[in-house]
Amino acid sequence: MKNLLSCAFNMDSGCVELKFSDGGMIAINCTAVEDKAAKNMYQRSELGYLIYNDPLAYADLILNSNPEAYLKAVIEYKPLNF
Repeated sequence: MKNLLSCAFNMDSGCVELKFSDGGMIAINCTAVEDKAAKNMYQRSELGYLIYNDPLAYADLILNSNPEAYLKAVIEYKPLNF
C-alpha cells in the first residue's frame, strides 16, 4: 500500500474507510470493533468520539495498537453507589 489518500467514516456502511494511492482500500467495521473491544457505555462513547471527530486516529488505534489497553487508560469509570 502506498500513500493514504483519504480516511472517513461512512455512515451508510458503519465503517471507517481508508483509501490509498495504489487503489487499495481498508474498511473497518466499527460495530464489530465496539462489540469486541468496548465493555461499557463509556468505552463505546470514546470510540464513537474518535469515529466522528478523528477517524484517522481511530483507524490507527484499531490497526496498529491495542484498543482495549487504550480504553482502559483513557476511561475513568466510576459506578454510582446508592
